[in-house]
Amino acid sequence: MNQAEYAAQQVYERISSNVQAVVRGKPQVVRLAICALLAEGHLLIEDVPGLGKTTIGRCLARSIGGTLSRIQFTPDLLPGDITGVQVYHQKNERFEFHPGGVFANVVLADEINRGTPKTQSALLEVMAERTVTVDAVRHEVPRPFLVIATQNPIEMEGTYRLPEAQLDRFLMRLEVGYPDLQTEMMVIRGECAGFGPETLSPVVTMAELYAAVQQVKSSHVDDAILQYAAEIVALTRTHADLRYGASPRGSIALVRSAQALAATYGRGFVTPDDIKEVAGPVLGHRLIRTPEAELNQRQTAAIVAEVLEHTPAPTRVAAEG
Repeated sequence: MNQAEYAAQQVYERISSNVQAVVRGKPQVVRLAICALLAEGHLLIEDVPGLGKTTIGRCLARSIGGTLSRIQFTPDLLPGDITGVQVYHQKNERFEFHPGGVFANVVLADEINRGTPKTQSALLEVMAERTVTVDAVRHEVPRPFLVIATQNPIEMEGTYRLPEAQLDRFLMRLEVGYPDLQTEMMVIRGECAGFGPETLSPVVTMAELYAAVQQVKSSHVDDAILQYAAEIVALTRTHADLRYGASPRGSIALVRSAQALAATYGRGFVTPDDIKEVAGPVLGHRLIRTPEAELNQRQTAAIVAEVLEHTPAPTRVAAEG
């Protein structure tokens, strides 16, 4: 293992330890959330209210030494609140751009599916291109740039379903799940003692995070791994329970996420197990089920597991380029 691999792993370990000081009993959720950060992807955390979705986002944001913007999505939120607006200043007799909430290193889009579809669509450009266009003028957002969105299940009252085009822009979708009894007791004790996200301090600088991101990009991916990832995604396009499978963007997200996961384990190369571990969070939200599958309550997680079972993994993978 070279020094570059150590550096990316150390960034992960520092952020992970900091976040888990508040987010108890969810090490894998924290690991995958940090993977999204290291892969320069966006993260969607979905679950019922009260399970700590926003807490995870706030802890992750406070662990890095960048700027944080929190946008509370409500039905009356406007697209200009997100992207920014041009304001005419009579004194100067000219328009000036006033940046919106997305101009930060970490944007916490809380309860994103409580915003209207028009407001949700304001994030499409910036999530894909890291730029915002207002009145035909493009404005770049800070780098690194990460959107951490939380949402309640669509069955909850007062929510609007995210369109497929927007779901596809999230690198991963994670579910938090209920804690066990002992973990819940620790959460209660910590909250009652006032130990929350606001007590955390940054443990990684922007320069360190940027270096880790570049190291993840340089992680070796053998041709056999690329073929394995492509075969998994291709099989989703022909699965009997799916109307539409994942796009090439899904294939890219699968490999990028596996590179980041390998870095958290201290490796500079990707293995088939890395692909398997991230396949559910990366592909599940990109799959569109058939009406029959929805009627039979076939979950996308089960479909992804079935696809993995029917896709032979490579047995020999080069660890170096």
